[in-house]
Amino acid sequence: MGNIDLGKEKINKLLLTFSIPCVISMLINSIYNIVDQIFIGKGVGTLGNAATNVIFPLVIVFNAIASLVGNGAAANMSLKLGENKKNEASKGVGQALLIIILVSLVLGLISFFAMPKLVLLFGCTKNVYDYALEYGRIISVGAPFMIIYSALSNIIRADGSPKYSMIMLVVGAIINIILDPIFIFVFNKGVAGGAIATVIGQFVSFILAILYIKKFKSVKISKKTMKLDKDVFRVLGLGLSSFITQCTVLILFVFMNNMMTKLGANSKYGADIPLSVYGVISKINSIYISLVLGVSIGAQPIIGFNYGAGNKERVKEILRKVLTVNLIIGILFNLVFIFFPERLVGIFIKKSDPSYKLFMEFAVFMCHSFYLIMGLNALEMTGSISIQSLGKVKKATAFSFIRQIILLIPISLLLSLVFNKGIYGIAYAGCISDGICFIIALFMIGSEYRSLGKKDYTSEEESKIKNNSYDGKHIVVTISREYASGGRYVGKLLADTLGINFYDKELIELAANESGLSKKYIEETDEESRKTENDDRIFIAESKVIKKLAKNESCVIVGRCADYILKDNKDVIKVFLYSDEESKVNRAVKYYGLDKKNALKQINKINKEREKHYKFYTNRNWKDFSNYDLIINVDAKGVENTALYIKEYLK
Repeated sequence: MGNIDLGKEKINKLLLTFSIPCVISMLINSIYNIVDQIFIGKGVGTLGNAATNVIFPLVIVFNAIASLVGNGAAANMSLKLGENKKNEASKGVGQALLIIILVSLVLGLISFFAMPKLVLLFGCTKNVYDYALEYGRIISVGAPFMIIYSALSNIIRADGSPKYSMIMLVVGAIINIILDPIFIFVFNKGVAGGAIATVIGQFVSFILAILYIKKFKSVKISKKTMKLDKDVFRVLGLGLSSFITQCTVLILFVFMNNMMTKLGANSKYGADIPLSVYGVISKINSIYISLVLGVSIGAQPIIGFNYGAGNKERVKEILRKVLTVNLIIGILFNLVFIFFPERLVGIFIKKSDPSYKLFMEFAVFMCHSFYLIMGLNALEMTGSISIQSLGKVKKATAFSFIRQIILLIPISLLLSLVFNKGIYGIAYAGCISDGICFIIALFMIGSEYRSLGKKDYTSEEESKIKNNSYDGKHIVVTISREYASGGRYVGKLLADTLGINFYDKELIELAANESGLSKKYIEETDEESRKTENDDRIFIAESKVIKKLAKNESCVIVGRCADYILKDNKDVIKVFLYSDEESKVNRAVKYYGLDKKNALKQINKINKEREKHYKFYTNRNWKDFSNYDLIINVDAKGVENTALYIKEYLK
């Protein structure tokens, strides 16, 4: 990956190299919104602050799309490069680039024309409506620029150029900061001025991101790599956790905006002040989130590469250090929110503003209730990104749902509506859900960490791993076979005759230990056409097990693309066994209990699945006999004689 060896370089150096630029990049995204809010707050007031808060869910949508494609492509790149599959890494980036361009253009157009309905959906009040509509339409014009450069920034970091990614975003942010006061105060453009400054800054970052495409070090982008096929779903799947995380934030933000206006209207604060305060404090909180996610996402390519390369102890060390740093960040921010809330929110409003007193009162209350133990969120955020880096999308996705969807929203509704606590119930729901989420995250991360420490084999299985040989030679026989051809029985007889170990179904348990997936799941999808990220993990795990077995002992291995996995091993004899239709049907009925009437159809279906599976992972044809050393019709010799024939060949 570039000139940096992610598998051997000191971890502290790698984390500094990747995480610091990533942290700065994440902070820049927060600064875009915060700077607008500061200048708009000073220039327009509470209603201007509320307007930027109303549009913020739209910004979250843009970030969600960028995360889905960018993080997915970045994680895929790291894993594939760790497995030394550069062509697949290039293909993933090319597909991601095409998708992000198309989707960003469509999303920008839709948001522009649907803005009147969107602002109402996002919790806009009557007083804020015109400000929100004006600000939002300009922001939607810049949507393609923001989405494309945000997605590419993740891929650029994974390519080993975190500094370029950082500079790309910093330049845009500086331009935004310079132009904000000019457009808002000098040209007297109000909320529109803040939006225009933001879009100009985003456009500059976009240009720098596009210029990098020809400079990729680890992958090569061409028209061929940008061709879409089913592999794109695997790439996007790796970014699904980030996407869902953003979606849960979106749902929470829209929920909170609407609850603030609805419940606030029945309090002394009114509807506009809670809406504005929640927006302001959320933007401040986004700095904390940016730091934690920046460290975690910066570590993502390091974790992914080492996990793909099988360096589990190194992965564990990275996780320990990332968790420690992020928990320290969380505690420090938590203390600031508790002891200095007035100073935090004071920069967003003028003291001469008529609503200043109530604004500050509600802001302090939110810091001391909703955000009371916010520092504990660091564990949940770190865990979600880190587990995503290991390719475990489902578990990472579960993290994303815990606080916002499963805990915070139901608890908020319970306290505010059922127990009639009103807007105060919403505030207390925040710290309650944070506490529960922290406990759940401890168990989930602990389980994942322990799984990294599992041995590849149990003590019983380890006893099988021995440096045995046949006739004083190290030799491995791989057997590819048609279903019901008798191939498994041939392999077992051959292994017994040679006095070496036999592996067929035995590989399932070994792969389960390697991947962390259940034995039952692997059995159900064994040698089928794979469709999910877990299935890719099965193949990776089986490949590692097969290579390890072939290195340590003489053995017979049936199926699992072993002939391809061991294609560069000089000690391997590759055999393909087939049979005529009548014999296959008779065996299937006798040994596998298939109905004779439908047996041939079922046999052909299974063989088709094996053929597709083999093609998917090897890019070779299963029945291309040039791939094998021996091709034998089992019926021509019989099962026993076929095993003896292979034995004679070995001599």
